[in-house]
Amino acid sequence: MTEPEAGQDAAAGTQPWRALAVCLTAGFMTLLDVSIVNVALPSIRVGLGAGDAALQWVVSGYSLTFGLLLVPAGRLGDARDRRKVFMLGVSGFVVASVACGLAPTPAWLVGARLVQGGAGGAVLPQVSGYIQESFQGKDRGRAFGIFGAVVGISTAVGPLLGGLLIELFGQHEGWRWVFYVNVPVGATAVVLAAKLLPKGRVRGRTRNARMDPVAVVLLGTGVTALLLPLIELRSWPVAALAGGFAAAAVLLTAFTLWEHRYQRRDPEAPLVALDLFAKPSYVFGSALAGCYFAGFTAIFFAVTLFLQSGEHESALVAGLTLTPFALGSAASAAVGGRIVHKFGRRMVVAGAATVVVGVLATAFAATQADQADMSAALTGPLLVAGLGSGLVISPNLTLTLSDVPVERAGSAGGVVQTIQRIGAALGIAAIGSVLFSRIAHAPHDWTGAFAASLCAVAVAVAAALLVGVADVVHDARRERKQEQEQQLGTADEEVTVRRRR
Repeated sequence: MTEPEAGQDAAAGTQPWRALAVCLTAGFMTLLDVSIVNVALPSIRVGLGAGDAALQWVVSGYSLTFGLLLVPAGRLGDARDRRKVFMLGVSGFVVASVACGLAPTPAWLVGARLVQGGAGGAVLPQVSGYIQESFQGKDRGRAFGIFGAVVGISTAVGPLLGGLLIELFGQHEGWRWVFYVNVPVGATAVVLAAKLLPKGRVRGRTRNARMDPVAVVLLGTGVTALLLPLIELRSWPVAALAGGFAAAAVLLTAFTLWEHRYQRRDPEAPLVALDLFAKPSYVFGSALAGCYFAGFTAIFFAVTLFLQSGEHESALVAGLTLTPFALGSAASAAVGGRIVHKFGRRMVVAGAATVVVGVLATAFAATQADQADMSAALTGPLLVAGLGSGLVISPNLTLTLSDVPVERAGSAGGVVQTIQRIGAALGIAAIGSVLFSRIAHAPHDWTGAFAASLCAVAVAVAAALLVGVADVVHDARRERKQEQEQQLGTADEEVTVRRRR
């Protein structure tokens, strides 16, 4: 081999990883905006004069439209051109971020956040789809491990970065820079994506595959009907909540029936291939992801609210307190991605158990610490929880998508991420209700309310742990059955050989 050829091979070997770095940069940006805005809410209230309803929609509106676009955008990337969908989503995110930063009124900001969330929802499934398409075996686990580290870091570092920006630019205007920071990152990602991401068709993709518009409408309205009551759980009357959940049940049932019929008519065209749910790894992994994110997302909600509203700490202190969780999660996710194929779902179970221990230890530390030492008292147990979290998110995603065909990588990943968003909304609603109801009965007992909310977080994570245990047991039974069948087959062959003799 000549030297130029060797150089070309080396470049080809590094190309997928360079493209992955671009995808993860954009993914980090979209996930960061889930958490970074939480610490900016007091600044938005001061700068724009926003009321409670507007502030709630600045946070929840993003999550709503983010969740709505995950599956359709994932399917669009599968069916057409993942690179174009990725670049369009990142470009839309940058434009929406500028609009957020320039917002003159609360209504403008809420509208821009809705657009920003939809653009983010278009980007994220392209990341998991790209990993599924471009990597195999241990490299795929390693790539998903890095992706998991990005998820953990982006969610936990958001409060820290938001706090730094508000400290730097002031309480009145600091919130605008929470959005402006996305502009150089997103613009760079678009330029590099045009150069590094593969163009056109990739392995396993069907040319000009059709979309399923009826399914898009049914799924979109169904997810909206489910998420809106969760977002407005403390605001809507009981009748409205019940009506929303009933409508969600009807719409999602209609979606399932439609997809079943549509897939029989054209196996390549459904928005979500329902036969994915015949794969135990996908079913267990999706259920585990929903339960885990119900607790995982609420950790940051509870910690930042407790420190800022209960302990009257700054946004920067709240962010610093969560930094050990981010660092622990990043470190263990990178390791977990490398060894997930060796330990399988058992590693996820161990990670979830560690998170339960860390969260309960955080609750205990809060009840024992003096107010002056509260932030320092929480960092150790949060580090333990972060170490466990890194062994859950990315390894679980690797295992969940392990049996998914490449041509369904984006839509399958979008479904899992939608389930994560629903779990997160449910967790925030339920665990937030625990916290606020305790505050309503004892306005000065923020520590007790915080500890109670973390106990609720531990229950959600324990539910994820039980799902993981069920999967481990299922796999063990399947392996025993296969061994018995092999032994019977061997015995039958020996009997046949003896008869011939």
